[in-house]
Amino acid sequence: MKIAFFVARFPVLSEPFILNQIVGAIQRGHEVDIYSLDGAPKDLSKVHPLVEQYQLLERTFYAPTRPENELWRWLKGLILLAINCYKNPLVCLQLLNTSRYLSQAKSLKLLYRAIPFLNKKSYDIIHCQFSTLGVFGVWFRQLGLIEGKLISTFRGADISKFLPKWGDRVYQEVFQETDFFLANCEFFKNKAVALGCDSDKIHVHGSGIDCSKFAYKPRFFPTDGKVKIATTGRLVEKKGIEYAIAAVAQIAQTYPNIEYYIIGDGELKADLEQLITGLNAERAIKLLGWKQQKEIVEILDTCHIFLAPSVTGADGNQDAPVNTLKEAMAMGLPVISTLHGGIPELVEDGVSGFLVPERDIEAIATKLEFLIEHSEVWQSMGKTGRAQVEAKYDMDKLNDELIEIYQQVLDSKLPQHSLTDRSLLLTANH
Repeated sequence: MKIAFFVARFPVLSEPFILNQIVGAIQRGHEVDIYSLDGAPKDLSKVHPLVEQYQLLERTFYAPTRPENELWRWLKGLILLAINCYKNPLVCLQLLNTSRYLSQAKSLKLLYRAIPFLNKKSYDIIHCQFSTLGVFGVWFRQLGLIEGKLISTFRGADISKFLPKWGDRVYQEVFQETDFFLANCEFFKNKAVALGCDSDKIHVHGSGIDCSKFAYKPRFFPTDGKVKIATTGRLVEKKGIEYAIAAVAQIAQTYPNIEYYIIGDGELKADLEQLITGLNAERAIKLLGWKQQKEIVEILDTCHIFLAPSVTGADGNQDAPVNTLKEAMAMGLPVISTLHGGIPELVEDGVSGFLVPERDIEAIATKLEFLIEHSEVWQSMGKTGRAQVEAKYDMDKLNDELIEIYQQVLDSKLPQHSLTDRSLLLTANH
């Protein structure tokens, strides 16, 4: 098959789930193009090794970057129109149609994102990796800029954070015009159906990890008494790291030997540093910054407990089952996470870890204290967690399923419920 992936930016270190699907398609012999609709990332000095291994930048088409300054945006937009209008003059005029495309035309987002498609593109499958991009997939196909079967994935922000700003009817045209939908968890599938997505046209397809990269190891109480705790993730509001910091600082007064490593970078770094200082917890809590996957694995290999305290952001942003949580569970770590988004589909409370209410510092502290005092449960929790991840989130199995879904969508003249049923059978077979 000839497959196009629509992404906002590529490559992005925080989106390995997209990278895994792209590479999975290439490994299975398919022709892949990547469209980075918001231009190139500002910093390409840090990229996942797979980007270089598979020479993915050579497969990537970048839309022009849209300036934030409105004057520069319009000047650059007019230049882009002048240079490219000859390719498809009628469509170029439509890209500025504010009565049809409203704010997406007025802000010139539609124009900038359409530039790579003015010479018509044809694919078997067009996979929009967030449904906010699915809107543009629908429009580009309607404008005759691209042809192919259209698949759109709901991943999180596009079905949570996006809705308060644009309203519950923002996806109505997408629901009507897209051939098939994926959601990375039942939680987001149900939200999409509640908004109007045909339940027969959507299938849960989780984000996979390469289990072979995260070796399982049973965890035992350390002989030196230093219990090591870890969190991996972007330092942003919805990761809830401030609550884990407060809980660990509280526990450290009773258990001075604990160490808490926070791996990642982001906009809240300075705030979290200030919080750690204010709690006099610098000895116990360390912000380690961004790390390569190999370094993350090395750190987690020395740890005993993993925290993933996700919360619903003030803007409504929510998480699916978090990949960093899957990685920790695959390595045999007992986990503490929250009753949030799709996470309960990954962590079985009291079996592979614990789930606590969002923003509940006392609950996090209580479960941490329990795990420190009852290290005999670490092995059983870790073993169960590994089994759950292997069963539901193994990357190779999920990539096999994704290609099968593509083929079914491409070939299908059956009612959509038949397609979903076949996909479910495939999952059961794996």
